[in-house]
Amino acid sequence: MNFTNKNPFIAGNWKMFKTIPEAVDMVQKLHEASVGMDGAQFVVIPPFTALSEVARALQESPIQIGAQNMHWEEQGAFTGEVAAPMLKDVGCTFVVLGHSERRQFFGETSETVNKKIKAAFAHGLVPIMCIGESLEERKNGNTITKVQTQITEGLEELDAEKICQIIFAYEPIWAIGTGLTATPDQAQEVHGFIRSSLAEKHGNTVASCAIILYGGSVKPENTYSLLKEKDINGALVGGASLKADSFAEIAREAIKAYEEK
Repeated sequence: MNFTNKNPFIAGNWKMFKTIPEAVDMVQKLHEASVGMDGAQFVVIPPFTALSEVARALQESPIQIGAQNMHWEEQGAFTGEVAAPMLKDVGCTFVVLGHSERRQFFGETSETVNKKIKAAFAHGLVPIMCIGESLEERKNGNTITKVQTQITEGLEELDAEKICQIIFAYEPIWAIGTGLTATPDQAQEVHGFIRSSLAEKHGNTVASCAIILYGGSVKPENTYSLLKEKDINGALVGGASLKADSFAEIAREAIKAYEEK
């Protein structure tokens, strides 16, 4: 897989937004806006319905494509689900797994995330594994415990070679779609813990190569201060990724922060 934490990794999760024409228009504008920004790795994560046309629109672009979820089985009687071979078929490279909205509203657990990660690897997809705590858990001082549990259970039975390819996304649930953002210090504390935990359990090589994204109301105004932190390698962007200009501006801020680290 050709990606690295030597450059900022900027992924845009569109969630349940954009028709096919809107999605194609967006990525065409993003492609134009991102010309010359070789210092960032771009991924767009549209809804399932738009994946095929977005992939076609980005054929001549370095921007890559991810999906928002998938089932762990290759096929079967799972009405409403999408399998890894289907995502590969439409041109996906990445897949988001364990997003807090999936955990909160659709019964996703660390066990199912683990099964999906294994299935993603079996079909050549790169997992973007989401972890994070609720506001109550943070107030009760349980952030690190929650994150540790999600990492341990989500990575069960995976070897160091596979773990080194996973992209981790720390998304404090209380900051998703609320306008609230973890301070750079708060985000760095958790990112640093994730990296040290990976080192302790899986070795320094895994920890040093890990890409750890921050997600939670990321916007152009706070990207620089977040990405300046030692262990923050990029962003999983929600609402601000729905417009090409704001998404491109986030990438510019990320590149600037990386250059000054």
